[in-house]
Amino acid sequence: MKKIFALLFIVLFGAIKLYSQIIADPTTWTYKANKIKDKEYEIKIECQLKPHWHIWSMNPGGDGLLMPPSFEFKKNADITLVGKIKENGKLLKREFPGTDGMTNSYEQKVSYTQNIKVAKNTVVKGENTYQVCNEKTCLPPETKKFEIKIEDIVEAIKDTITTTQSVPQTDTTSIATTSETPTVQDTTTESTVKTVATTNNKAAVLDDVTQKPLWEILLIAFLAGLAAVTTPCIYSMVPLTVSVFTKQNNDRKEGIKKALFYAISIVLIFAILGISITAIFGSDGLYKLSTNWIANLVFFTLFVIFGLSFLGAFEITLPAKWSTAADKKSSTSSYLGIFFMALTLVIVSFSCTSAFIGGIAVWASKGGFWGPFFGFGMFGLGLGLPFAFFAMFPGYLKNLEKPGGWQNALKVTLGFIELALALKFLSNADLVKGWRLLDREIFIAIWMVLAILLGLYLLGKIKFFNDSELKKNYFDIPFLSTFRLFLAGACFTFAIYLFPGLFGAPLNGMSAFLPPMGTQAFVLGSNTNTSSSSTSSNTEEVLYEKEMKLYEPATVRSLGLHTYFDFEQAKEISKKEHKPLMLDFTGITCVNCRKMESEVWSSPEVLKLLKEDFVIVSLYCDANQVDTKIKNEDGEFVTLGQFNLNIQRTKFNSNSQPLYFYIDDKENLLAPNGYDYKSDVKAFVAHLESVKVKYKELNP
Repeated sequence: MKKIFALLFIVLFGAIKLYSQIIADPTTWTYKANKIKDKEYEIKIECQLKPHWHIWSMNPGGDGLLMPPSFEFKKNADITLVGKIKENGKLLKREFPGTDGMTNSYEQKVSYTQNIKVAKNTVVKGENTYQVCNEKTCLPPETKKFEIKIEDIVEAIKDTITTTQSVPQTDTTSIATTSETPTVQDTTTESTVKTVATTNNKAAVLDDVTQKPLWEILLIAFLAGLAAVTTPCIYSMVPLTVSVFTKQNNDRKEGIKKALFYAISIVLIFAILGISITAIFGSDGLYKLSTNWIANLVFFTLFVIFGLSFLGAFEITLPAKWSTAADKKSSTSSYLGIFFMALTLVIVSFSCTSAFIGGIAVWASKGGFWGPFFGFGMFGLGLGLPFAFFAMFPGYLKNLEKPGGWQNALKVTLGFIELALALKFLSNADLVKGWRLLDREIFIAIWMVLAILLGLYLLGKIKFFNDSELKKNYFDIPFLSTFRLFLAGACFTFAIYLFPGLFGAPLNGMSAFLPPMGTQAFVLGSNTNTSSSSTSSNTEEVLYEKEMKLYEPATVRSLGLHTYFDFEQAKEISKKEHKPLMLDFTGITCVNCRKMESEVWSSPEVLKLLKEDFVIVSLYCDANQVDTKIKNEDGEFVTLGQFNLNIQRTKFNSNSQPLYFYIDDKENLLAPNGYDYKSDVKAFVAHLESVKVKYKELNP
């Protein structure tokens, strides 16, 4: 049990890492309105696909889980849809890897037609959602909006009206601006209003990744399920439930079979919960929700509620009638009854598993279409596996420690951890909105207090409502176990480690979770009133410095590294100083960005190169609280985050952070694939040196 307890700590304090660079959308969509006769039109939507990619048919076949394209026309009193939309193309029938049965899809080209009747000149508006795959992978579902003007009801001006949307291609040698790339804000006069063409997906607040790798979701969910077994609600049920299957069945094999079905039922219940989340929020709706500042406040509130519940302030339970109804249908006489036994366990144990479920929901939200389904399913597997194991090997039941005070100690410990993790969500919302409620030193101070309180609790100096007395030795004297002593020592050590952070120490080991150094009011040994621009030989005003200085990392704030925040201005500085321009695509709430800055940028050899040989522009892709004078193609003003994300999407076909690209003042790429997150100083130094060599070749 001590090993499980230690494993739980490793899981909950494990570092968040890995991110993915997106693959450019391999489709080009064209929208037309072809006139059939007076006031009758055919809306024709065509999709061109790059080689090796296919789009599913509207009747995709397979195992029923494939995502067909869908089309939605906005309501318009002047438009009447006639019949249903039809697809046309060379249909491919085949067995696709990863799915069961024959599938239906199209390659190269497919068209969709919808007949309409029009009362007068108008605009047909709508959107289509689709998913494309190749032999190795499927891209996340995309949604494109379209508008088609009908202008020839009175005068036959033209029979076909076309609008085209496609993902621009990135030249491997140059990224010179085309008609589809953004026009950057004029750096000499802010009164000038520019126009920028943005992508269909509006910029959202991005975390360190667009999606978490599925294997990471599965591992965390499975370990969380195992950890949940140690809570009082589940732990005490294991021997009782196993004995029901092994002793009340004359045939031991039949008892084991039913116990296995019981465990499988737990997995199914949680998997159904996961797929229900996908059905409610959409394939990427939960991820978008999790990256929203309002959602971060919701997660903060939930984690605080879960934490206080684990401390014993109150119990979180589902309605009693749910468990009663499930219990009435549960029995071991039929497999349906066994399923309801599993459902009863899930409902009754909610007070202990709710915190784990909340955490899995957050992680699964970053797993794309399958994240919630597999995330919750793996949580159920971790929860149900012990029941199956002890049913097959009942002799090991005697090795289980009896339920007791250690279980409540575990709950209380989890409660403190929940409260600590809740602050990260509040910090995300605080940074995005610029409230300054949770600056770096306040965040650190609260974590220090929580660590000290947990340490005192583990030493037995603090008691909660459900706590029992410490075990007694042979002399009837309460004693502290060695394991609890070392855990308490770890808590106090963590608090001492955090202490220098109150005065501006970088705390590289925890920098990924802490607010940026720019929010620190006081940094010992540095002049906090000195702006980042003072470190540069360039004396002109740094655009957006006032708004973005708050988010400067420790490498910039404490170590004197200078960065810009406007792409065009930084390019001009790069030209003046004859240095390569490093495009740092980053985010305010990006965990891996902070890890890269604290673990790699801050090393002396990297810092020297960045200071002396590069001009750096930090392009925050989630700075949506900063307004610009830039308009998109719809005439709407975009935020700085939307503008920067559009640069990354259109010029580099990517949208994950951190990601570094290098260009000269002519926008020639100096490293075609850029550089993603790698906590390897030597590799980054070698990469920067190769960029310098390439720059000198192109700019002798």
